[in-house]
Amino acid sequence: MKKSNWAVLVLLLMAAFTLGACGSKDSAGPPAKDPADGSKDKLHAVVTFSILHDIVNEVGGDRVSVHSMVPIGTAPHEYEPLPEDVKKTADADVIFYNGLNLEGGKEGWFFRLLDTTGADGSKVFELMEGVEPLYLSDNKGQEGEINPHAFLDPTVGIQMVENARDAFVKADPAHKDEYEGNAEKLLDQLRGIDQEYKDKIADIPEENRILVTSERAYQYLANSYGLEEGYIWAIDTEENGSPAQIKSLVNLIREREVPALFVESNVDRRPMETVSKETGVPIVHELYSDELGKPGSEGGTYLDFLRYNIENIHDGLSK
Repeated sequence: MKKSNWAVLVLLLMAAFTLGACGSKDSAGPPAKDPADGSKDKLHAVVTFSILHDIVNEVGGDRVSVHSMVPIGTAPHEYEPLPEDVKKTADADVIFYNGLNLEGGKEGWFFRLLDTTGADGSKVFELMEGVEPLYLSDNKGQEGEINPHAFLDPTVGIQMVENARDAFVKADPAHKDEYEGNAEKLLDQLRGIDQEYKDKIADIPEENRILVTSERAYQYLANSYGLEEGYIWAIDTEENGSPAQIKSLVNLIREREVPALFVESNVDRRPMETVSKETGVPIVHELYSDELGKPGSEGGTYLDFLRYNIENIHDGLSK
């Protein structure tokens, strides 16, 4: 975001604080009463995007009100916070971000937002804390940028839930048992999904265990479960789907006799359609990568998102 835009947000925030001071709500006080039931105090949580929203909402349960900034359909890498995001972040009891460079790193939009709001660092939690980063290669084959898509791996999802649980316990120790109980229910399901990934990938013929997608988003998943990777581009740039990238993948597909191609739900399908036309290999399914599906869709929750991906990977590569 340009500095001028951030200046506008600061002015809007100051105006919001001035108006708030004239009302009855004290943002510096304890968590606000839940208007739905009038009895339970709620922690106000802010998260950066949809996957974190679902995890934090499940772990927080009835004790937490969650505001998610990046809407479904918008890339979380380069986001411009709205005035509402600024106000919610300034008032938040807990703030969660993905990390692993998803929000642009220390120079990205999320940390600029924290600077703008003067957010207390003790309230800010990285859900990828403890996850070993994997790195992407640039167009010259040199390793450099961190791959942020670790949440596609269910074993990383387990770590994220544990981090969310620990954050809530730290922020609100009086309700430790509730947060731990909510987290354990989600962890049990994630452990089951982890086993499902192991079983379904083991069921794929060994020679077919190569996952070909548009972007190299599935590196963590492939590394954990024994899949090889094929992709058109490693890093999102202005040259996604270049002739050189397509030629390289076409050669790999022909050499390895890849049985099926996949395309992410949030990318331009045309480069993979070109690959399919050149090789005669069909695009069998869409997969989720950067975000959940819309509410009520097959990938509308984090658990459904993970199940949907493995079911379609198994279906496409088992034939």
